[in-house]
Amino acid sequence: MMISAKTLGELKQSGYRSRSIKEELRTNLIARIRSKQPLFVGIHGYDETVIPALERAILAGHSINLLGLRGQAKTRMARALVELLDEWMPIVEGSEINDDPLAPISRFAQQLVAAKGDSTPVAWVHRSQRYTEKLATPDVTVADLIGDSDPIKAANLKLDYSDERVIHFGLIPRSHRGIFVINELPDLQPRIQVALFNILQEGDIQIRGFKLRLPLDVQFVFTANPEDYTNRGAIITPLKDRIGSQILTHYPPTLEMGMAITAQEIRSSEEQSTRVRVPDLIRVLIERIAWEARDSEFVDRKSGVSARLTISALENVISAAERRALRNGEERTVVRMGDLQAVVPAITGKIELVYEGEQEGPEKIAQHLLGLAVRNVFAELFPDPARSRRPAKQGAASTRPDPYQEIVSYFEEHDLDLRFDAKNAEYAKALKGIRGLGDLVKRHHDYLDAEENLLWSEFVLHGLAEHSRVGRSLHAGQTHFGDLVGSMLPSGNEDPE
Repeated sequence: MMISAKTLGELKQSGYRSRSIKEELRTNLIARIRSKQPLFVGIHGYDETVIPALERAILAGHSINLLGLRGQAKTRMARALVELLDEWMPIVEGSEINDDPLAPISRFAQQLVAAKGDSTPVAWVHRSQRYTEKLATPDVTVADLIGDSDPIKAANLKLDYSDERVIHFGLIPRSHRGIFVINELPDLQPRIQVALFNILQEGDIQIRGFKLRLPLDVQFVFTANPEDYTNRGAIITPLKDRIGSQILTHYPPTLEMGMAITAQEIRSSEEQSTRVRVPDLIRVLIERIAWEARDSEFVDRKSGVSARLTISALENVISAAERRALRNGEERTVVRMGDLQAVVPAITGKIELVYEGEQEGPEKIAQHLLGLAVRNVFAELFPDPARSRRPAKQGAASTRPDPYQEIVSYFEEHDLDLRFDAKNAEYAKALKGIRGLGDLVKRHHDYLDAEENLLWSEFVLHGLAEHSRVGRSLHAGQTHFGDLVGSMLPSGNEDPE
């Protein structure tokens, strides 16, 4: 086995052939394509857009800039490129910059090979160690990325500062023969971006003006938000010109794709999964919140709405249901509409509001987005409440029946206070007591079991409230449903805005 080679002579005998990092990525990508293996595992929604563009960039040997809004898996894709590297790579043992034993570039490795020849010791580096990532911040320096002369080394070795042996190499030289990622490239100061010019164009570096040429072999990957959003900086034009391929990322194209990403990414313990059942309706509503936020006039669209919003929201909702079950001494429960109030902290911390949204306040906007999600999903799953109220066309034999009339009539005579922390039996009794509610759900969705029928029954009440057919108001720890007119009157029990 090639990895068993411990010296340069043994490495030569094994038939090992040096190749550049771009050639290595290209060769392994070709093998994946031919074997019908996916480039990424766990990346959804990019099969026809981003991934083909990324494959073309790798085949062309380009440096890459992944440009897109927050939460579009840019860093995740960059990290996944490690899987296209060979599992093991030989280096000159002791080299700081992963010198190729067959083509060393540092003075240390060149002198060692010249002195020991085929007896030069060889070490092996796993592909996981060939990935370096740096978050661009305004305080990053040229010394951090490229390197600087080390006065302590110079003093100890009694060497001039211009001698290569006194250089402390930065992150990029140490990424020689590997992948180097700079996240949020626009945040890098322009003078630091200038320092990357020669590396991208010529593949070598210069430190403090000294004559030093290191032909580095690095696959650069950058990530960035669109320039019109990142007010802190921009990618300077000459650097952008030197980046081979700029690939635009995007949010999931379908609701189902977004749900798949959220389900994949949530952190839920086995105990939680056993105790709390999360029906698909809840998952749809949570995903729809993000969609509504991306189209909202109150949310800064240039900032974007990260997929992390739905992930955090679902985790919060599951935790709310689990907390309720624990406090009620119940072994298992089903997520309810009332548990969706737990999404508010996940929304307020993950959206940037425009001026009008700031005036309304983040919590009010979060409730507004939740209401829009309920309203629009309800219209897709049940007859349109607005159309149901319209009279039949002139000349029609009979008036169009209103499927919600029995429920609306019930709330003209009765009120319902649905506590968020109600026990399962209390919750079921309250919803089953509403005339026509369970029958409506069963008539339109007869595949639901008893537990989900209760959730959907509560969903119908919220949907009718969003369409102004019944009254609804939020109080401390409960939702009050009643007559629409009565709900418009002020109440001393309502939470202050």
